[in-house]
Amino acid sequence: MEKSQKVLQQTKQLKSKVEEYQSLYNDYIDAGDLTEMADEEQDLSMLEEIKASVKDIEKRLEEMTLETLLSGEYDKNNAILTLHSGAGGTESQDWAQMLYRMYTRWAERRGFSVSTIDFLDGDEAGLKSVTFQVNGLNAYGYAKCEKGVHRLVRISPFDAAGRRHTSFASLEVMPEIEDDTTVVINPDDLKVDTYRASGAGGQHINKTDSAIRITHIPTGVVVSCQNERSQHKNRDMAMKMLKAKLAEIMEREQKEKIEDLKGEQKDIGWGSQIRSYVFHPYNMVKDHRTNYEMGNIGAVMDGDIDGFINEYLKQKATDKI
Repeated sequence: MEKSQKVLQQTKQLKSKVEEYQSLYNDYIDAGDLTEMADEEQDLSMLEEIKASVKDIEKRLEEMTLETLLSGEYDKNNAILTLHSGAGGTESQDWAQMLYRMYTRWAERRGFSVSTIDFLDGDEAGLKSVTFQVNGLNAYGYAKCEKGVHRLVRISPFDAAGRRHTSFASLEVMPEIEDDTTVVINPDDLKVDTYRASGAGGQHINKTDSAIRITHIPTGVVVSCQNERSQHKNRDMAMKMLKAKLAEIMEREQKEKIEDLKGEQKDIGWGSQIRSYVFHPYNMVKDHRTNYEMGNIGAVMDGDIDGFINEYLKQKATDKI
């Protein structure tokens, strides 16, 4: 995106925030006037309208308050998310696909846009891995709360005996970094491979080596992109992802050795999950960091995860986690 477009987008986002605050303030004044009028006239018929108005104002005020907690250097940026299926073959690959749908729906609920960067199909169903970008104000600030291992418990649709299975998938979250980032990459530190793109995308993508995989040799970080038709565009996107990953690592671990940087990463398996999604023998989604839980698992899988994110932000701000 050109620099002028970036500035225009930021201006639009800031203007939207000002308008959002003004709208909330006006509704607050209106609710107060309506309450005063109903009290003076002893008119109980306005009670339900006032209650609904106050509830709406409280909800919007909480959302705006939570946004003030997003004070990290990159919190306002777009986010790059990568899902990896854990051990377990088709079960975990299907779970990764379910999470991909959940995060896509969540992004749509918030008015964010989503674009797929790279993917690797599962052997029989689902996805082995997928990288996608979520675009919108504070996308990274919110999405980073979801980083970690996610655990699924359900009766497997792939098991003819109808047994209960446990599956795992992990989510990585990086901020999209502007081109003027302080991250400097030595070209000699890169190993660049080209390969033929897989999956849907048309004749051109599938018949030319347009996909790019870049390995940052000093750290072992690997990024890849295959969603664009030209090798040049895929390389540009892969470099942007690499800068984002290295910047996120530098911010998180203060430029320590890569072995130490990966200390926060956990195995995709038992004992490392941040959240459990239980479909059987009961319905419950529970976050193990905050103890926040929801019984409507259908709503969660349809993208209703703001409750988990908000609770994480609130507890993180008060040093409870």
